[in-house]
Amino acid sequence: MEVARWRVIGNPILAIPHVIIAEALLLVAYILSVIGWFAILFTGKLPDFIFNFTAMSFRYFWRATSYQYWMREPYPPFDFETTADEDGLDPPTRYVVRAPDGPRNRLTVFFRGLLAIPHYIALMFVGIAAYFVIIIGFFAVLFTGAWPQGLRDFMVGVQRWGIRVGAYLFLMTDEYPPFSLT
Repeated sequence: MEVARWRVIGNPILAIPHVIIAEALLLVAYILSVIGWFAILFTGKLPDFIFNFTAMSFRYFWRATSYQYWMREPYPPFDFETTADEDGLDPPTRYVVRAPDGPRNRLTVFFRGLLAIPHYIALMFVGIAAYFVIIIGFFAVLFTGAWPQGLRDFMVGVQRWGIRVGAYLFLMTDEYPPFSLT
């Protein structure tokens, strides 16, 4: 993917307000997921406002970080629409999640944090590799004006995997996420 060379320095600086907002939104989503945890344990259902807010938070985070790491060209909008629907933006920042139908599995919700531990261990090692890929990508874009496709695909995969695990941990889905970059 072609990238203007100035973006390796400009995008991280321009993304600062988005990253701050994204982190604040994720903090609120975390607090809401604790409330949602109790709601699912007692009612078997995650309230829609919690689901939609969390979907918006992950979408916003995905847009901010993909811009920060030069994986998308246009400046991300300051969009806080709390919906889980497709937003029509270009890949790789498209984030779609569907609410589970019917009652939720209360047993997996109860042990959700423990079930996510293997993913976080694997993501720790993948994250170390991603750190080096960002450094290599920085110099590749700086000197050639393009993300090497394999490195870019790896970074998109790491982000997707992390967001899938986050969606599982934040109670948006009962489907256990795959150990996969795709």
